[in-house]
Amino acid sequence: MPASRTPAPSGTRPARSLKPFGYGAAVAAAAVLLGFVSYTATKPDDSTTGGRSVADVSAEPDAGVYPELEKLARRDAADPLALGRADAPVVMVEYADFKCGYCGKFARDTEPELIRKYVEKGVLRIEWRNFPIFGEESEAAARAAWAAGRQGRFWQFHKAAYADGAKEKGFGEQQLRELAAVAGVKDLARFTRDADSEEARQAVARDQEEGYGLGATSTPSFVVNGRPIAGAQPAGTFVDAIEAARKAVTTEPAGPESAPTALAPGATAPGTPAPGTTAPGTTAPGTPVPGTAGGE
Repeated sequence: MPASRTPAPSGTRPARSLKPFGYGAAVAAAAVLLGFVSYTATKPDDSTTGGRSVADVSAEPDAGVYPELEKLARRDAADPLALGRADAPVVMVEYADFKCGYCGKFARDTEPELIRKYVEKGVLRIEWRNFPIFGEESEAAARAAWAAGRQGRFWQFHKAAYADGAKEKGFGEQQLRELAAVAGVKDLARFTRDADSEEARQAVARDQEEGYGLGATSTPSFVVNGRPIAGAQPAGTFVDAIEAARKAVTTEPAGPESAPTALAPGATAPGTPAPGTTAPGTTAPGTPVPGTAGGE
């Protein structure tokens, strides 16, 4: 008789084997953090959480920063799923699902504040990663968002899909077309073709594998300049992480003091007066100060 399996908690997907992208021990450590923290962090339906507005479990505010995780930032200026300058000092990578209630709360309540305070001022760049974990409709919505991005309307689609009541209507084909129309996608026939294309599937799969490689098993999950954050935390958590990252980038470490230069025998350092002379603006011991008689 096969051994029984413990089902994964509601709102999470069974963890895949981790693929740490060759980043080494730092990614493995972050995978443990995100995997553990996000295990029950986010539920797909807010009604199952008693109306709580933030995730049940969160990363510690002073969680470690893993410099190797900064490599996750693609900084592609042509990426339609990114918002903000490609050379911004801080990059927040967001792994999210359009059927995730907490992702919607973050998109409506917290993200606009971060955009106003940091993205519009060139400090922050937000890079979206499609991380559908709640089944076929999640996958379809992710591909649709990617397709909207092909026509430069990803963030408008993002706003429409996360509007109050949108996910309750489901993400069937007709609903996705309606969301695309609300988002201002001009060519809906192309949108439908793009959303159903192999290219869309590969793009979503790439983002998924990246998230699973970090140990994320629920949404939303974030990496801010190498600092992992799990769950739709209060705005202050993200502000603190962004400010810390900005400070780390703009503060140059003090360099080592210069060691004295060794001189060849008989040589003098640059600017050293020759024997029997004094440097300009100085007087030799016992020399009268100008304007005095014999120093008296």
